Amino acid sequence: MSAHGAIGSHGTLPWHIQEDLDHFKQLTWGHTVLMGRQTYESLPHGALPGRRNIVLSHTMRELPGCEVYASFEEALHHCRLNEQVFVMGGASVYREALPIASHLYITIVEKEPADADTFFPTFDESEWREVKHEQHAGFAFTEWRRNTGLKKVNANTVIIPMVKYNKL
Repeated sequence: MSAHGAIGSHGTLPWHIQEDLDHFKQLTWGHTVLMGRQTYESLPHGALPGRRNIVLSHTMRELPGCEVYASFEEALHHCRLNEQVFVMGGASVYREALPIASHLYITIVEKEPADADTFFPTFDESEWREVKHEQHAGFAFTEWRRNTGLKKVNANTVIIPMVKYNKL
C-alpha cells in the first residue's frame, strides 16, 4: 500500500508477482476465503480450488463453487467455531473485517502502481506488531498480529492477506 493505500487497479491487482500468488495459495489452501462479489468476478477461473469460497453479495444468490451471503456477519455466522477465515477483498470487505481481524499478511511491494483506484482502509498500526518480515527482490512478505484486546466475533480467526505498497 502506498501512502494512499493502493491495492487495486481497474478491477484487478496492479501487479503480477508469482511468488505473491504462490504465498497466498500456501496461506489459504484448505481454509475459508471470504470476498466481495467484485473480487470474485476478478478471479480468472472463478472459485479458488482447495478452499471454501464465501462471497458477499446483495444481488447474487448463487455462484459456482461458492456460498453466497448478503452480509459479512451472516457469512461468519455460517463458519465453524475456531475456523480460520481469510478475507481477500475488496476494500469494503476489508473495512468490515479489520476491526475483528487477528492477523494481517501483508506483501510490501516497492513499486508504486501508476493507476490505482482501489485502496485499503486506514488502520491504527499501533494496534499491531510485525512478527515476521521476509525480504525478496522488490517485495517483502510480512505478518502482523493484533496486540492484546482483540475483538472476537463468533470465535473465528479472521485473517487478512493483502498487499501493501511502499513508494520507491
